[in-house]
Amino acid sequence: MFLIIGIEAIGYIVTIIAVSVILAMIVYPPTKALRSRGLPEVVAVGVVTVVAGFAVLLICYLVFFSFETLIADLPLYQRELTVRLSEILTLLDRYGIETGSLSPSSVNLQGFVGFLSSSAISIADLLLYLFFIAVTTIFMLFEAPRMPERVRKVMKNDEAVESFSRMSRFLVNFVIVRTEVNLIHGFLFGTFLWVMGVHAAVLWGVLTFLLSYIPYIGLVIAALPAIFFAWLQFGIGGAIAVIVVVAILNALVENPIFAHFASRRFEIPALVVVLSVIFWGWALGVAGMIFAVPLTLIVLMVAQSSEDWAWVNTILGVDHLFTGEPALPAETRETDVPPAR
Repeated sequence: MFLIIGIEAIGYIVTIIAVSVILAMIVYPPTKALRSRGLPEVVAVGVVTVVAGFAVLLICYLVFFSFETLIADLPLYQRELTVRLSEILTLLDRYGIETGSLSPSSVNLQGFVGFLSSSAISIADLLLYLFFIAVTTIFMLFEAPRMPERVRKVMKNDEAVESFSRMSRFLVNFVIVRTEVNLIHGFLFGTFLWVMGVHAAVLWGVLTFLLSYIPYIGLVIAALPAIFFAWLQFGIGGAIAVIVVVAILNALVENPIFAHFASRRFEIPALVVVLSVIFWGWALGVAGMIFAVPLTLIVLMVAQSSEDWAWVNTILGVDHLFTGEPALPAETRETDVPPAR
């Protein structure tokens, strides 16, 4: 309990370390590939750091630029919203439904955007945050090649070392595949919105890329702003078009690709995923929700390495990730339990 409270209390530091670990997992394979081609370790880490830093700064620039464009065009969106609300009120009045004091001008976007602006992180804080993450990630990349030997010294049991190595490979593969799928999803969704002419299409594409890390609800949250602005511009037909595209992309990109590379080989119970999102979201905020599954897998790795806590993974139904055996179907697990006497 004290450990959980401590994580929430030092959430800023824990978030920096957690994000750095995830980023190190993503960029370590290309770093290793460059080192295998004969490049010195410092040069390989430097090249990957520059490329990754440029990608992160590009995402930040797209987000801030798109957000500034939204602020500048706010009067246009307010007029469009007034028109759409007038259509809704006219329709309700036609069917004799009372709307009370609600009027087309009663909803003010300025106040909502002001709330978002006041709650958003400042540029100075963001740059400091990114600086700490970058420095931590760089030093993790330098230490990564030495970690397997250190793990062997700590775990003298060969079976425990193999289990830990298997889980480490799974964790790295999971993060990489999840990132690739998110990139495809965000690019396709943003491109469709741009072709359709929806306001701030690039912003919604980047938002889709980031929030797709959140299981189950991330794609829904990312799609809501795009649906809203499509409704503002094109009416109910535009909103329906975006909803249909979201469903199609989820069916074509999310299910076959991600399931093929990750879930088919490594099944994680849905309850564990949901509880992970809730806990890490409470402890670390949005960053915790985005990286909830990788963070949980790291905790499970630590638990599996301890004889006193390995039973937790068995109870959660994730012990197969360490043994390499396929997870048992739900029907099989139920029939294996003897009836109560």
